[in-house]
Amino acid sequence: MSANQWDLVLRSLGPIASGAIRGTIPLALGSFAGGMVIAVAVALMRLSGRRLVSALARGYVSLIRGTPLLVQLFVVFYGLPSLGVVIDPWPSAIIAFSLNVGGYAAEVVRAAILSVPKGQWEAAYVIGMARATALRRIILPQAARVSVPPLSNTFIALVKDTSLASLILVTELFKEAQKVAAFSQEFMLLYMEAALVYWVICLALSAGQGALEKRLDRYVAH
Repeated sequence: MSANQWDLVLRSLGPIASGAIRGTIPLALGSFAGGMVIAVAVALMRLSGRRLVSALARGYVSLIRGTPLLVQLFVVFYGLPSLGVVIDPWPSAIIAFSLNVGGYAAEVVRAAILSVPKGQWEAAYVIGMARATALRRIILPQAARVSVPPLSNTFIALVKDTSLASLILVTELFKEAQKVAAFSQEFMLLYMEAALVYWVICLALSAGQGALEKRLDRYVAH
């Protein structure tokens, strides 16, 4: 690598890191939070004894998992305006990513809830807890511990998927790399630099996953 290329890498690191801090990370966090709200609601609907409610939840999961994320993103940002619903790039990305996470995470949450021993439900009922209270205070904390590894993988995948938001004019990590690459014509160099930054972020998230697992371990019945 030449001295000029090294200089370009160092100069572009600031804008790319800024794109990660101001765009990629907040976008991923916001979308994951919204997605988890959807996921828990859909998981509980899937576990409902009412066939219509359960069927609606299954249909949602099937639709999300059966269509590409890029198509979902384009439907929200480019498709809805044809119906008179115009949403700015950032909210469009949040909505599309949240819906996508909700569809995938719902099955993880449902499986985690089902993995909690039935005796935990029975013990909660014995001490007078209502079903909703037992779910909130006993079942979900234990299910959270079980679901941490797959949900962490979902979040890490989401961080990388936020690069698609550049296609709907959202400025984030990859968009910043594209700008510098277009100006310098060093496409391979800048894209490899962006890939390295994504990798570092994912390594940090993987380390955080281990710490979170230890913290939630106290909720698991032994």
